Amino acid sequence: MNLKILLPFQIFADKTDVSRIVAETREGSFGLLPHRLDCVAALTPGILIYETEADGEVFVAVDEGVLVKTGADVLVSVRHALGGTDLGRLRDTVAQEFLALDQHEQSVRSVMAKLESGFLRRFIGFQHE
Repeated sequence: MNLKILLPFQIFADKTDVSRIVAETREGSFGLLPHRLDCVAALTPGILIYETEADGEVFVAVDEGVLVKTGADVLVSVRHALGGTDLGRLRDTVAQEFLALDQHEQSVRSVMAKLESGFLRRFIGFQHE
C-alpha cells in the first residue's frame, strides 16, 4: 500500500510498500491490509501505526481527521501529527506539543473575547445615539 499523511500545509509522510496500517475511530481500532476493500473512516485523536519493511513499525500521534483507502492508496488528512518509533518519547513529545497548543488557544480565545466585548459595547453605544 501507499500511505500519505497530509497536514493542512504540508505532507507529513509519503510511504510506499506499507504492509499494514492500524487507525483509531470512535468505534475502536481497525486494521488495513493491502487487499482490504476501499473505505472511508473518521479518525479520533490517537496513535496511527503503520509498518514497512524498511522502517519497521512506526507510530504517529494524530489529531482528528479522515482516512480514505482507494485501491492501494491510503490518504490520511489530519490537523496535527507527530511521529516516532518509541511510544514513550512520542507520549512526552505529544504532551509538550499539545500543552503549548492549549496555551496558544487560550490566549487566542482571550483576545477574541476582548474583541467581541469591545465590539458589543460600541454597537450598543451606536444604537443609543
